[in-house]
Amino acid sequence: MNNKYMKIYEQIAEQILDGKLKTGCLLPSENELTTQYQTSRETIRKALKMLSEEGYIHKVRGKGSIVLDVKKYDFPVSGLTSFKELTQKMGKRAKTHVVYFGQRSPDEFVAEQLELKSNEMVWEVQRVREIDGENIILDKDYLAEKYVDALNETVCKNSIYEYLEGELGLSISFAKKVITVEEPSEEDHRLLDIDGFHNMVVVKNYVYLDDASLFQYTESRHRPDKFRFVDFARRK
Repeated sequence: MNNKYMKIYEQIAEQILDGKLKTGCLLPSENELTTQYQTSRETIRKALKMLSEEGYIHKVRGKGSIVLDVKKYDFPVSGLTSFKELTQKMGKRAKTHVVYFGQRSPDEFVAEQLELKSNEMVWEVQRVREIDGENIILDKDYLAEKYVDALNETVCKNSIYEYLEGELGLSISFAKKVITVEEPSEEDHRLLDIDGFHNMVVVKNYVYLDDASLFQYTESRHRPDKFRFVDFARRK
């Protein structure tokens, strides 16, 4: 089995992550890479294909392969997009670790956020998002059981929204978002790689079904150096 393309992929990816290959620059042509690595064009094409699939480069017809900015990731402020949808192009660069999954009565804070009575149950899910080997997001989700009657850890590791819409047939409609900058909590320090960082970007989501039922409250806690929060605004 020819694993040479994997070694070429890893070498180029490392150069991009280290900043030796700058964002926006063009990689050498396929012919130049073939000479540089003393291999076949087919092997180079396999390596470039993997680099494209993993979000390191973008191939433009007639121009070549452009290095993408892998140090920051765009998170839309408006719109409802799951982490899985945002990171599909990253492939194995992005991983989800479920650090807590359970069902319980809501405490006073969660009950207030979800407008629940104390005897109504919630699903609590805590997931750490790893990108390029670093734990940089902590997602804390609370879902009202009266709307989400079944959930499991396997679903949480994959995509909750995919399951809710595809399996349970729920129609997720809109969300209210509150973005704040806060000091890291003890939990942030314990679960995330945030040594040297004194602030977290916290996105609080109140998510509604199409009948305007509030079914989910989420706190998404981000290490601030890795993300751009983007939106499109129109005056009128």
